[in-house]
Amino acid sequence: MEGANGGVIGGVIFHHSLLFHDDIANPAADSLLRKLRHSAIPTAISHGPGISSHKINLLKKMAALYSMDCFSLDPSSSSLEDAINDIMLAWNHVRGTILLLLSDDDKELFNKPPNCNWQIVALSASPCDASSIYNINKLEELPLTICRLNKKAVGDNVVTVGYIMKPSREEDFAKRGAFPMYPTHNGLMFFPLTFDLPLTPQLQEADLILHKATDEIVSVELSDSAEFLNKITYTTGMEELKRYMDHHVDCCVIDPLSNIYPVLDRLKIQHILLGLENLKGASGHLIRGPHFLKVDDYKELSLIQRLSEAKLSLPCIVKPQVACGVAVAHSMAIVFKDQDFKDLKVPLPAVIQEYVNHSSILYKFYVLGEKVFYAVKKSTPNTDILIKLFGSHDLKPLVFDSLKSLPTATGNPHSDSNSSKGNNEHIDEDLVTEAAKWLMKNLGLTIFGFDVVIDEGSGDHVIVDVNYLPSFKEVPDEVAIPAFWNAIKNKWESKPALMAQ
Repeated sequence: MEGANGGVIGGVIFHHSLLFHDDIANPAADSLLRKLRHSAIPTAISHGPGISSHKINLLKKMAALYSMDCFSLDPSSSSLEDAINDIMLAWNHVRGTILLLLSDDDKELFNKPPNCNWQIVALSASPCDASSIYNINKLEELPLTICRLNKKAVGDNVVTVGYIMKPSREEDFAKRGAFPMYPTHNGLMFFPLTFDLPLTPQLQEADLILHKATDEIVSVELSDSAEFLNKITYTTGMEELKRYMDHHVDCCVIDPLSNIYPVLDRLKIQHILLGLENLKGASGHLIRGPHFLKVDDYKELSLIQRLSEAKLSLPCIVKPQVACGVAVAHSMAIVFKDQDFKDLKVPLPAVIQEYVNHSSILYKFYVLGEKVFYAVKKSTPNTDILIKLFGSHDLKPLVFDSLKSLPTATGNPHSDSNSSKGNNEHIDEDLVTEAAKWLMKNLGLTIFGFDVVIDEGSGDHVIVDVNYLPSFKEVPDEVAIPAFWNAIKNKWESKPALMAQ
């Protein structure tokens, strides 16, 4: 069903009865208002007669909170036409169809659209008799409804992207304008997949699925085998999504779950990075992964000998083998002395990595399809500074959560996250870009990131971390978001070639 004038949805008006119940805000409405605001669709709140001044004040506060308009709209009044005209004057910048969202109790008051370019949507458990009223069962259906109406208005040239990730991550992306519900310049529209609704009907509306599956991991059990696909347990909703994707091989996904599994396993990534050994930049520097060793028991008698055989010397950094998706994945330690391994609390199995002296500078690289960006960040100091900072006589392992805090040197001249060119002039961008292309090909990922440090002594570029669907928040929005959209669109356009393989 198209909007009343056949155009895309230009604005949404919520009637007051949907927003509060006994003066308590409806959580579903709150979430939806946030999504609409970040999607840049003009949104307003309306109220009719018979509500208290207290509730009107609550509505106005809610409208102010979300930077929305608050209109008076009385369908039983002879001045309804005047109210509509006032709204249209206030929204003279709005083009397209305006959705008026009503509760089941209010739908009879608007038995026909109040204006030729308005579309009534009723939240109702039963279908509406009036053919001019569009029915939804839950507020969570509205984003999908908007995309469905928009697609019917503009035709099949638009690609709908259903996405799933945890709410905080979704909001971070949405605030940057990454998930518009109207067509982008390259013909994409986004809508959130939700486990609060039946999943299959949502997926049938999506041309493309974008996921951050690691947000939905319950547990990861690693094994000695090369594959551990059946060792990952997802939330109930994500398991359903996985089954759908497994049974619909023509479903286009960014990226298939099997392609992100290596990113979950630090040991597997280390072995993959060994394949970079043939890449060498014009500067003569190498790009590689750090020297490493897997350990299952910190008390094994041959551990120190095995460290030496793996080209590892103290201090080393110890990380859980599970790289993401579980709470302990980011619990790490820097170990300075042999005897400190036996009581180490970093979860096993673990990967012991070379600690690279890198002048406290970390290069965060982001791969968005064909585009590669990087940002310069503050990082941990060199080992001599660490020893001075944390005591050279009774130096204990430095245990930390890499998502929350890093051991850093205050006052370090190289620790400014807005480092000047003078602090990053030694990065070989061409070399790292070649490595990014190599990783894209070998991992089969469309959007991912990796961290690089430069060994002070050798100049080697060392990749110390790889992650899937990072926030790339250090890249300016006006650059990152179009690149993000283009990466998604290119994935869609390459679908025939992928299916032929």
